[in-house]
Amino acid sequence: MKLNEIQDLIKFVSKSGVSEVELETKEIKIVIRTPKSALPPPVVVQPAAVVAAPAPHLVAAPAVAAPAPEAKAPAAPAAPAAGSDESKYVTIKSPMIGTFYRSAGPDKPAFVNVGDDISAGKTVCIIEAMKLFNEIESDVKGKIVKVLVNDASPVEYDQPLFLVDPS
Repeated sequence: MKLNEIQDLIKFVSKSGVSEVELETKEIKIVIRTPKSALPPPVVVQPAAVVAAPAPHLVAAPAVAAPAPEAKAPAAPAAPAAGSDESKYVTIKSPMIGTFYRSAGPDKPAFVNVGDDISAGKTVCIIEAMKLFNEIESDVKGKIVKVLVNDASPVEYDQPLFLVDPS
């Protein structure tokens, strides 16, 4: 592995939000760990770009913009009402950007299903990022209540993947 390839890998790891990557070949073994404090800046940058995009649309159609906030106002209280039902659940979130897989392969069983009991450290899914398959482990003990992502779907950093009942 060349020095510039290693530098590119380090840059990717720091930008992707992955906390640890291990790469081993016949000649070399590389372990890259990033501090947890380095993770929030990419999250802050991305929503700012999303918020800026709708603003020109609202300026272009001010008459349409006035009814839209009224429609969103009733929807906002409805979301917490539904969320209060799920407030007792713990959410397992994606630690990185990539492709979500429920099993180790197409012919393999899913790591977890709704109703399964899990413990801390149990693998619940795999997220593929740049041809690296990262096993995602649970931080909580409980029962899987809901799978929030479809198999082979792209996921974002901090996106909810599973709801777990810790009781």
